[in-house]
Amino acid sequence: MPERVVLVGFGPVGARFAEELLPLVRSGDVALTVVGAEGDDAYNRVLVSEYAVGSVDRESLTVCAADDLREAGVVVLTGMTVRALLRSRRTVRLADGTELPYDRLVLATGARAFVPTLDGVRRIRREGLIPAEDARDLDSAGVRFPDGVTVLRDLADAERVRETVDAGGRIVVLGAGVLGMEFALAAVAQGAEACVVHHGAVPMERQLDRGAGTVLAAAARRAGVATIAHTRAESVLLAHDDNGRARFDALVCADGKVIHGDLLVLSCGVAARTELAGIAGLPVARGVLVDAELRSWGDPDIYAIGDCAHIADREAHDRTPRGAPSGLIGAGWRQAEWLARRFAAELAGSALEPAVVERPALVMLKAEGVDLVAAGDVTPDPWDDDESAPHADGCAAGRTVAQWADPAHGRYVKLVARAGVLEGFVSVGMPRTAAELTLLFERGSELPSDASVLLRFDGPDGLTEAEGAFSPTATVCWCNGVTAGRILEAAKTCEPTVAGIAGATRAGTGCGGCRGRIAELLEVAVTT
Repeated sequence: MPERVVLVGFGPVGARFAEELLPLVRSGDVALTVVGAEGDDAYNRVLVSEYAVGSVDRESLTVCAADDLREAGVVVLTGMTVRALLRSRRTVRLADGTELPYDRLVLATGARAFVPTLDGVRRIRREGLIPAEDARDLDSAGVRFPDGVTVLRDLADAERVRETVDAGGRIVVLGAGVLGMEFALAAVAQGAEACVVHHGAVPMERQLDRGAGTVLAAAARRAGVATIAHTRAESVLLAHDDNGRARFDALVCADGKVIHGDLLVLSCGVAARTELAGIAGLPVARGVLVDAELRSWGDPDIYAIGDCAHIADREAHDRTPRGAPSGLIGAGWRQAEWLARRFAAELAGSALEPAVVERPALVMLKAEGVDLVAAGDVTPDPWDDDESAPHADGCAAGRTVAQWADPAHGRYVKLVARAGVLEGFVSVGMPRTAAELTLLFERGSELPSDASVLLRFDGPDGLTEAEGAFSPTATVCWCNGVTAGRILEAAKTCEPTVAGIAGATRAGTGCGGCRGRIAELLEVAVTT
């Protein structure tokens, strides 16, 4: 009998797991059933904001077609929600009453947009989210936003936003994280007006220090996006048409600001969908708690991957588990690929894959004319005291911090190293320097003895990158782990364009931040 695997979730991470499991499906070793709440083929949510402003088409968002999986022997149920996990019977109950038995259950339920407390917007009660018979109520419990208020998480949200962008309307974005900034900049580039409201000192506070955030805010302002800092939103002001229908008119803030607009986009982060797991008695924290092998703390036959998976040490369960779901599509894809290989090894009785070890997060801001890359912790200042203990060999293990700032020209670089090895960095307005720093960070390499030499990559006498960031082993696409060498090799047999490379290697199909880098690599390859 084949191993019965049920996958709950047909987003980009669930779809990648299903694709990686296809060899076992075709061989008859696994009977895979996929349950997806949305009726569409799996698509890349990270690029939804680009679709909303019209910079990418719908087809380019698709990462996996349900019919392709069906042709390979997978049972795919789209437009269907799961009502309950019946662990004692090892079955999954669907909204229509159908029960699916499983030997292994994989949760890839993802995350929903976090909705802050605002007067004028009905608060969604978490306990009302499950069970949901209608996929449209999966995240809303039947509560609808006023017209002109939306999140930007799925295709339906994108269509609402598209109307305002196409009309050149004014958009108020609440939240200055990566996605909020990317969307605002993209909307302005397509002819809309946009401002970003946030309560922090600088945008992207989780990834940037004050210097980088200040330079980013200035760059955004030059691009036409105002960032309104130190501002806490309290309520929305609604206007009523002649038929009495309410629509967003303005965002009212605690300090008295009234910010008018045609559309309010809530970009305040996400929260893992853990309701199914929690009701079934599985341990949850900021996500479904799983160990390093992605196995639930509470049930050895249940796994979680992607935005719903909170990887933590179960031996420390007496304390609040540290960490949270990564929130990055690349990390979710690596988890999906690893778990599929693990299943294959266990079924074959071969050596098991070592536990997945996630690489440090690297963030690239996708925006025309604004180049920003950040990785690791960049909060230390150059003059902070560091009393770190020495290495075993007696060499200093202290932290060093270096930074260069040219705000007038929108440039800023900060490096945080320990024992000469790069631990974190941020680069704004210095694309070639950022590429070299990314390479050093990925490899855990030491910085040059005079780190200022790295700045010359973006100078008028720019150093060559042929042996640096464009070396064959340099990772270009972090989401899919695609190197420069693999891209150049693929370019020999496919169309040497970004789209052609994406089809051959998947590079550029994740967050999209590397697409400019791929184009530059292909251009260099043609001219050398």
